[in-house]
Amino acid sequence: MNLIANKNISVFAAVLVTAFIATGAIAQVTSTRSSGRSSSTPAEAAQAEARIRQISDDSGRYFKQGLYNLQDNRRSQARDDFNKSVEVFLMSGVNVQRNNKLRECYNQLIETVYRMEFPSSQRPVNIRGLSAICGWEIKSELADSIASIVAKGGVANSPANIASTGSATNGDADELEDVVGFSDQSFEASPLDELSKLVLNEDETNVDTPELRQEYEVIRIAGNNRSLGFSFQMHRLVQQYLNYYRGRGRRTMEVGLYRSGFFMTMARRIFREEGVPENVAWLGQVESAWKPTAKSWAAAAGLWQFIPGTGNRYGLRRTAYIDERQSFEKATRASARYLKFLANRYGGNWELAMAGYNCGEGNVDRAIRRAGSRNFWAAYPYLPRETRNYVPNILATIIIANNPHRYGFGHVRPAPRLQYDRVRVPSSTTLGLIAQASNTSVQYLRYLNPELRSNVTPPEPYVVRIPAGRANNVVAILRNGRAVDDNNGRLASTSKGETWTNISRKTGVSVADLKAANPGMMTPKGRVYVPVKGNGIAATSYSRPAGNSITPTLTVKGIVVVKAKSGETVSKLAERFGVDAGDVAKLNGLIPTSKLHGGREVRIPAK
Repeated sequence: MNLIANKNISVFAAVLVTAFIATGAIAQVTSTRSSGRSSSTPAEAAQAEARIRQISDDSGRYFKQGLYNLQDNRRSQARDDFNKSVEVFLMSGVNVQRNNKLRECYNQLIETVYRMEFPSSQRPVNIRGLSAICGWEIKSELADSIASIVAKGGVANSPANIASTGSATNGDADELEDVVGFSDQSFEASPLDELSKLVLNEDETNVDTPELRQEYEVIRIAGNNRSLGFSFQMHRLVQQYLNYYRGRGRRTMEVGLYRSGFFMTMARRIFREEGVPENVAWLGQVESAWKPTAKSWAAAAGLWQFIPGTGNRYGLRRTAYIDERQSFEKATRASARYLKFLANRYGGNWELAMAGYNCGEGNVDRAIRRAGSRNFWAAYPYLPRETRNYVPNILATIIIANNPHRYGFGHVRPAPRLQYDRVRVPSSTTLGLIAQASNTSVQYLRYLNPELRSNVTPPEPYVVRIPAGRANNVVAILRNGRAVDDNNGRLASTSKGETWTNISRKTGVSVADLKAANPGMMTPKGRVYVPVKGNGIAATSYSRPAGNSITPTLTVKGIVVVKAKSGETVSKLAERFGVDAGDVAKLNGLIPTSKLHGGREVRIPAK
């Protein structure tokens, strides 16, 4: 998730991420403190305090605007607003990490955006907490509304949600647009396209200072000693890229270091298993900025930017149903194997292997022949321009990633590792059904399974990724539904005490058909399979008869539905009806301290 676009900033994905949203980071600013006692005057202190308030207020204004856009289902605008909210901190010129108030506000903002793009029942989005920490006045009604949207997957009446009934979208993956949390998922420009045009400026090419000469020597020794897991030859151009990332390329590095948290644990493991130095996996940051949907002008796609031919060569299928170049694990393993092949081809020289990964072994072979040496820097003048930028860029990225504090990136907190379960489903299973079974959205499943080219799995048993901790539920539900057509059914959530008769009234499906669709289930528990005929059934809801707010609106066996008073909490409502607050909270997916809207229908245990 990506709040930070290739040229811009994204929390999540900041998650996003982190979350949230596409990405997050904090600008590094030179400290204004001297080595001795502070010499700030009261006027300067007041001015600094006003600047801090201004940063917080500006960020809060964009954040609240994003909440309203998300509430109105304008996800693209919401994404942009959340990006701007984060950018206020990054562009402020203030060292956020050295100011307690800004640091706490910024960190909570990143966490909140991440939780919105990647919803988790274990760690729900806490907009009220963010409001309190940052001093933003966010209405309780708005915070609760967004929390409800996020709990449902962040989609409200979206075209993608409507499509989740199983109708496949256009078979051309290039035209697919889906939603992750509140943001649109589509192909994004690969950072390689910009890298090929990059020209270092005069400040970046200046490496002739005593401090930089000392830095050069330290890195040279590390390269010779294989301190980073492989040997490499230090060169002035590598140091120039270090200068670039400490200057105008800072945001690009911050975004990459943040997003690396999603995938680096997996990448390190797979590279290690394939016998490739783990640090070489940082190649993924330069290739895609860790975006599974990245695509270059050359039709290279995925985290590791395989073109169709090379992807096919390493077992990545590309059919009308899937494009495994965008798979997390399969493409990562293919990347490691290709790099291992290239390193073996060039006698263990990983610089030449990286070059070959970018421009193909044919170009590297020709450059070596012209240079008369199997040395990257000797072959450098004969390589394509993009490749000449590519290799020193990766080396600089690896150096920074292994010592972020040294280069001014110690403040960047990598996003949480992307966690998921894997479940084998029957052929041609709709993501709508899997989403219901795993209590998530079709859009989030599309994010977890970017290799799928439509909302239906391939016509073969297929392994899909689902939110972590939900595999057993999905397997149980799919097994229960074997008596019906998998693509012709829905799932319904049940409450304690509900009966087949009650569910039949709500869905319009006979008790006999419900029992047949859920073999072995004597009474409805959890999520039950509801067979659907035709194009689907109309959703039904409990009626809302007029009357006193404390009058129950519906009674089911063991359950009473009542209306809350304005400003009432779950605990106060439970006390009013003489029931346990914990039971009420559990029945309604809330916590005892949750504040309720006036008129909200709440389930409570019947006496």
